Amino acid sequence: MWNGAREITYQTFIYTSDDLSDEIARQSEERDTRGYMGDLFNAALDATKGIASGYVVSFFDLGVNAIGSLITRNERLKKEWEETVKAENVFQTQISTVSEINDFYSDTSFDGAMDPKGMRFDGIGCMRKKGNDTVFYISCHIDRTKIDRIINHSKFELVLDTLIISPEHSNLPNTTLGIPFSFEERKNFTLSMKIKIISSWMNEIVQLQKNQELGEFNINIPVDEKQLDSRGFFRYVRKADEVPAYKVVGESFIVPRSFMGYRDENDNYHNSWGTGEYKLSIQLTETCDVTDKYRENWKEDSKRRKDLQKKKGFLASSWQMISSQRWDELSKSWVITTLKAPVGIISKDVIDKLGLETEAASKATAPSSAATAKPMNK
Repeated sequence: MWNGAREITYQTFIYTSDDLSDEIARQSEERDTRGYMGDLFNAALDATKGIASGYVVSFFDLGVNAIGSLITRNERLKKEWEETVKAENVFQTQISTVSEINDFYSDTSFDGAMDPKGMRFDGIGCMRKKGNDTVFYISCHIDRTKIDRIINHSKFELVLDTLIISPEHSNLPNTTLGIPFSFEERKNFTLSMKIKIISSWMNEIVQLQKNQELGEFNINIPVDEKQLDSRGFFRYVRKADEVPAYKVVGESFIVPRSFMGYRDENDNYHNSWGTGEYKLSIQLTETCDVTDKYRENWKEDSKRRKDLQKKKGFLASSWQMISSQRWDELSKSWVITTLKAPVGIISKDVIDKLGLETEAASKATAPSSAATAKPMNK
């Protein structure tokens, strides 16, 4: 992807909150009918996944040739143009934590592996900027109207709070030719996100549960040209207690705590459970379709592409992705920075300037303090 930029950089935020734990505690006191000593092995096996509602994407072989004389040269060229453009109508990238994030909960527990007391994870956000402009932003928090699901089933859901999208500043069309996004040529712009929460833990009988998927969330947002403001942006902010206009499909178990026995000052042995370690994986996809007008003018577009190839002189380049994560004390959130760029431009200077490290070298730790991160506005 080029689109006038030499790299694609996303920042992902993992929000934390102390208020959430207090709200869970209040609702728990109203029920006081169940404990939180869950079976960790079964919790992993029975985790329910969200139902995907996004595009099914197909990539086409760009080397399709005419079969004998059944296909004329004109038909062959049009077919190749269709395949090229259809491949450009999909952009997909993977954003993941570099290492496990500690402290899903603020404190250890003496009551059980699924004890929600002190739960500090409160949602995720993702942002992409061009210069000082925010061209993409999404923010989801724990659905406070469904706190009872945490108490009754050890599961939580997310709700969409804020969304900023600009198709003209998106990663589409996904080409090195620098062709801008245009609603005259492209339609049905859709943003999709698939978010997975993964955890590893040790239970009381010293069984290691490694990289277990606890849940999945899917977001599918179609953007129509009529929804854009005068600057070409679609903006959505959910008001307090308002039913969300866009649904986050799916659910996740809360993160199981690892068993960790200890001896007190009198050498008496006690059971305890840790603060919960987890990883986050986000698959971000942008898709669109071709307009009828654009398809009718495929010959003119083919000529434009040839001229751009000669003018730019671009060569196919493989892409490299590097990422880092850090704890931001100001916003009280984890910040994951992901840079995707052609291999040729990723240098030590670029990495140092963005404060990035290679995935293998990056390590991160966080303090135990927690509060809600504030969304960044354009």
